[in-house]
Amino acid sequence: MGTFMGVYLPCLQNIFGVILFLRLTWVVGTAGVLQAFAIVLICCCCTMLTAISMSAIATNGVVPAGGSYFMISRALGPEFGGAVGLCFYLGTTFAAAMYILGAIEIFLVYIVPRAAIFHSDDALKESAAMLNNMRVYGTAFLVLMVLVVFIGVRYVNKFASLFLACVIVSILAIYAGAIKSSFAPPHFPVCMLGNRTLSSRHIDVCSKTKEINNMTVPSKLWGFFCNSSQFFNATCDEYFVHNNVTSIQGIPGLASGIITENLWSNYLPKGEIIEKPSAKSSDVLGSLNHEYVLVDITTSFTLLVGIFFPSVTGIMAGSNRSGDLKDAQKSIPIGTILAILTTSFVYLSNVVLFGACIEGVVLRDKFGDAVKGNLVVGTLSWPSPWVIVIGSFFSTCGAGLQSLTGAPRLLQAIAKDNIIPFLRVFGHSKANGEPTWALLLTAAIAELGILIASLDLVAPILSMFFLMCYLFVNLACALQTLLRTPNWRPRFRYYHWALSFMGMSICLALMFISSWYYAIVAMVIAGMIYKYIEYQGAEKEWGDGIRGLSLSAARFALLRLEEGPPHTKNWRPQLLVLLKLDEDLHVKHPRLLTFASQLKAGKGLTIVGSVIVGNFLENYGEALAAEQTIKHLMEAEKVKGFCQLVVAAKLREGISHLIQSCGLGGMKHNTVVMGWPNGWRQSEDARAWKTFIGTVRVTTAAHLALLVAKNISFFPSNVEQFSEGNIDVWWITTFFYKSLSPFCPVLGHLIIVCLFILAPNEHCTQANHPLYPQSSPPYCVLTIK
Repeated sequence: MGTFMGVYLPCLQNIFGVILFLRLTWVVGTAGVLQAFAIVLICCCCTMLTAISMSAIATNGVVPAGGSYFMISRALGPEFGGAVGLCFYLGTTFAAAMYILGAIEIFLVYIVPRAAIFHSDDALKESAAMLNNMRVYGTAFLVLMVLVVFIGVRYVNKFASLFLACVIVSILAIYAGAIKSSFAPPHFPVCMLGNRTLSSRHIDVCSKTKEINNMTVPSKLWGFFCNSSQFFNATCDEYFVHNNVTSIQGIPGLASGIITENLWSNYLPKGEIIEKPSAKSSDVLGSLNHEYVLVDITTSFTLLVGIFFPSVTGIMAGSNRSGDLKDAQKSIPIGTILAILTTSFVYLSNVVLFGACIEGVVLRDKFGDAVKGNLVVGTLSWPSPWVIVIGSFFSTCGAGLQSLTGAPRLLQAIAKDNIIPFLRVFGHSKANGEPTWALLLTAAIAELGILIASLDLVAPILSMFFLMCYLFVNLACALQTLLRTPNWRPRFRYYHWALSFMGMSICLALMFISSWYYAIVAMVIAGMIYKYIEYQGAEKEWGDGIRGLSLSAARFALLRLEEGPPHTKNWRPQLLVLLKLDEDLHVKHPRLLTFASQLKAGKGLTIVGSVIVGNFLENYGEALAAEQTIKHLMEAEKVKGFCQLVVAAKLREGISHLIQSCGLGGMKHNTVVMGWPNGWRQSEDARAWKTFIGTVRVTTAAHLALLVAKNISFFPSNVEQFSEGNIDVWWITTFFYKSLSPFCPVLGHLIIVCLFILAPNEHCTQANHPLYPQSSPPYCVLTIK
C-alpha cells in the first residue's frame, strides 16, 4: 500500500472517534472557546511532536509487527520496551471499551431510548439505571465484536472503508450545517425558566399555560413545579412563581455573535443547574427540580484534558502497518504528519464553529435534554441530525473493532520476544496467525472498562497509558540523537532532540494535569513491569540507547574523577580480592568473597582477580572457563563487581600485574584482600612463602592497604550469624601512615592490616615486625571480642 491508503486514511480513522461527536461540544461549552482551543492545541502539539520523533525512529530501520513496542524496545532496551509496550497494550484495550461505551450511549440515548432495560422514576437514580444499561448492552456488543474478530480480521478490514466514509460524511455535515446556519439557522428552541435551562423531554409547550378549546389551562410544566396540575391557585415553587418561561434559539447561527458569550469557561459542580448568565432572573432560590438540565459530573480544566486527549490518539496506525507498505520509510512520516495536520484543523475549527453557532446552555447540555434529546452536534449538522447519529454510531463500532484487532497483535509481539516469561502463552496463535489467547485476554480487560460504564471515567485511564507511550517515544528519539550512536541514521531529517524533549515534557505535564493519581498509578505499573523484566525476564541485547547512555555517563564520570584526588568524605573501600584456583579451576577459598561482600556492604568497587600460570595463547580457554566460574561464585555470594583474569608465566608476576593494572582512571582499587598462606612451612614449594611476601611488598610499594585473612574457611557465610570469636587488628604506624594518609589522614594511624579469624593472640612488642623490618616499633595486635 502507498501513503494515502496505507498510512493517511488509517490514521484518520483511528484519530477521529467518539469524543468528536459526543463530548467536543460539551468541552467547548464548559471550558469556553478560549480554554477549549488551548486544550485541543496542546493535545495536537503533543501528538505532532511525538509523530516527528516516531518518524525518525521508524525511518531508522524496518519496523515489524508491534509498532510502537518494537520502536521503544529496540531504542530503550527490553525493560523499557516491555513496560511501555504493555502500557500501550492496556491503553489500546481500554480504547476498545471506550468506543463500545460510546456506541451504546448513542444507541440508547439518541437512536432507540426505549431499548433501555433498567428504568427509574427517581431522577437521582436515573443515572445509576443508565449505567446498568451500559454494562448489559456493552457486554453484549463486546461479545459480538470479539466473535467478528475471532472469525477473521479480513471482515474488519473490509468494513474499515465504510466506517471511515461514515466519519468523513459526518464531519462534512457539520461544516455544511455551520455554513447554512449563517443565513438559515435550524429551529431548535430551548425552554428557559428565568435563566435556568429546562429539559424538553417531558414538556408539551414552553409555557406555564396552554389553550385548549379556547380555554386557558395549566401546562405540563405547571404540574412539574406546582402541587396541582389542574388548578391555578395551587402552591408552586417560589422560583417558578417569580420568573417567566421563555424560549430561545438553540442554534442562533454563525452570524449571531453568540461566540462572545461562549468565550469564557463555566465550570460547575455536580448537580448544579445549567444557566444562561445574560438572561433575566429574579433573585429567588427555589427548590431543585428534576425538570431542570443538571450537570452530571463536577467539571474542571484538568478533567476536560483527560477526557479529550483520547480523541487525538491513533497516530501509530500507519507505523503498525509498516510491513504492508510499499515504501515504509517514506510513507510513515508523510502520512502520519498529514493526518495529524488534517485532524488538528478539524478539531480546532470545530471548537470555533461550535462556539460561534450554538447557544452556551445547549453546549453545556451533554445529552441534549434541552433540544428534545437530540445529539448536540447533530442539531448543527445538515441536512439532518440523523446523519451525525448514524455516522458516529458506525464510526465508533469500527474504531472498537480496530482496537480489538490491534491490541492482541501487540500483546503477541511482546510475548514472542520472550522478555516476560508469564506471557509466553499469549504468543501462540491459530493456523492462520490469529492470536486467540491474546484476544481472550484483551476481551477480559475490555470488559473491566465496560463495567465502569462511564465514558468520562474510562477516557482518562487510557489517556495515561497513551501519554506514557508517547513520552517514551520522544525520550527514545532524544536519547539516540544526543548520544549520536553509530546506527542512528534516520531518513526523516526534520527532527531535533529539542523537539523530542519538548514533546516528552508536554506528555509528562498532560499526565499530571489530567489526573495526577492516575499518572502515579500508570508509572507504578510501568515500574513494576520494568523491575520484573530486569530481574526475571529473559535477557535480550538489542544495542539500546540506555546502554549507550550508561557508557556515556561512565566516561563522563571517569573523566571527572581524574580531575583531582578523592576527598576524605568520598573515600570508599575499593577492593582487589586475590583468589587462588586449584588444578580444576575451582576457587580454593570462596569465603574470601563472603568476607568482601560483608566488609563493603554494597559500597565502593570490587575487583575479583586471579592468575593462571602458563602461556596466554595456550591457556586462553582455561582463562575464559575460570572467569565464568568466578562470576557464578560472585553471583552466589552477591558480590557486585568485576572479574579480572591474568595469564602469566609466573604467579608472582601475574599478581604484580593485577595490582598495577586493575581498574580504570579514578575507579581503581585502594585495598588488596588476600588469604593467609596456610601450611607454608610444610609446603613442598619453597617459593610459596616468597610469593606471599612478594605480594605484600608490591602492595606496600603501590601505597595500598592490605587485608590478609587467616582461617578464612571458618568465616561465617552471609546467612550465618557470627556469635563468637576474635578479630585481631594490627596497628603499624609507619606503614599505614605512608600508605593511606593521602586518602584518609585522620585514620592513617589506625587501619586494618590483618584479620586473624578465631586467633587467640593479644599482645604488644617493642621488636620490629617480622614482615616489615623497616617499620618503627612498636607494633600491636588488638583482639576485638
